Amino acid sequence: MRIVVDSYAWVELFIGSDKGRVVKKRLGEADEVCTPDIVLAELARKYRKENVDANIIAERLSRVAELSRIVPIDKSIAVKAAELDLELGRTAAGANYRAPSFSDAVVLAVAKALDANLITADEHFRDRPEVIWVGDKG
Repeated sequence: MRIVVDSYAWVELFIGSDKGRVVKKRLGEADEVCTPDIVLAELARKYRKENVDANIIAERLSRVAELSRIVPIDKSIAVKAAELDLELGRTAAGANYRAPSFSDAVVLAVAKALDANLITADEHFRDRPEVIWVGDKG
């Protein structure tokens, strides 16, 4: 099985939470682990906002690159992400979730392009068939 890892899952893995332990287990069971390149930027942004030292940020990003194949965003993924952005927005509005970021759509587009499962606990992906949910339901 091929798994795409989103920012949420990497953060949980790094903090060693219960969700992170589930992520670690599932990554160990995967045939291939992939991370969209936009996730590296999301992680760096999150940690800078939290005043995490630049060396620690670099170490975490290096760890992501060691544990997974970094997938660049190409034209087909960009077009699919634009479609999915609209879909995710409608779903979020109907479920009274906060609006998803465009990065969410990009990550989902990568999973679809790779015919992979997406591992996450991000509410925007709850109940999607391609998702390995590590949140409160799974």
